[in-house]
Amino acid sequence: MQSVKESRIELPSGYTPSNDEPFMNERQKEYFRRKLLNWREEILHESKTTLSLLQEDMGTQPDLADRASTETDRSLELRARDRQRKLISKIDSALRRIDEGNYGYCDETGEPIGLARLDARPVATLSIEAQERHERNERVHRDD
Repeated sequence: MQSVKESRIELPSGYTPSNDEPFMNERQKEYFRRKLLNWREEILHESKTTLSLLQEDMGTQPDLADRASTETDRSLELRARDRQRKLISKIDSALRRIDEGNYGYCDETGEPIGLARLDARPVATLSIEAQERHERNERVHRDD
């Protein structure tokens, strides 16, 4: 993966993508690349911190309630880290889509996803309309 320091183009200070410029131009791609790389780095840092905390010897806790509470906390933390591991996979996929030139376009319709949605959820692969359709279909099939 490319590191944040190896940026391909310079972005003006405080740059945010705008609908006034061509969709997924080089500036916008670089903006989202940096956003994704920074997010990925932040998650990896949090994961390392969690792992080191989990590996620390918690000492013997003679009280059953304390042990149960510690185990519950650890279980929740591991589940959160598993979700983040899956998120890293989505981030890596989004970075590949940027490199391949199809980032920002809906997987179902091929239409632009929209800058506001991508800024809020940079790993999005569906437009809001396609996502809503997908969720409606999921609810219908889940009720069967």
